[in-house]
Amino acid sequence: MSVVQKRLSEAARKRLRAGRLLQKGKGCAEVALAVGVARQTVYTWKALLDEGGIDALRGVPERGRPAQLDPAQLASVRAALLQSPTEHGFGTELWTIKRVGVLIERMHGVRFSQAHVWRLLGSLGFSPQKPERRAIERDEDAVQTWKRKTWPALKKKPSQRAG
Repeated sequence: MSVVQKRLSEAARKRLRAGRLLQKGKGCAEVALAVGVARQTVYTWKALLDEGGIDALRGVPERGRPAQLDPAQLASVRAALLQSPTEHGFGTELWTIKRVGVLIERMHGVRFSQAHVWRLLGSLGFSPQKPERRAIERDEDAVQTWKRKTWPALKKKPSQRAG
């Protein structure tokens, strides 16, 4: 990777990659899929490319607020989340949005809303999971035996009405 590419943002690298694919004759839908952006975005980039060449894509100003965590910090958060919550001083083995927010604030001194923590988790590859409410000691064979033998005997039978 050249020195120039290291200084480019992720968005700029995507634009340039898309520009090269478009120059090779790839379609906008195919480029959008390859680069991971919306098709309309590629149409916008294609118009810039047609008008000013590849340099026009390089010079697009970045939009939005700058990220508060750099990629290395995000990687450290991801690594911490792969550890047990108890290793980070929490009382149970369950990560929650609030706990992840506290962890990020402890590690990097940045406080995020719960909605943003949710988005960060998604971008780090985590998905929401609801723990099963089952005892760890549960004996599945005993449960199945109970359901087959004991439960039918306990169920109320329809009453026989004389009619």
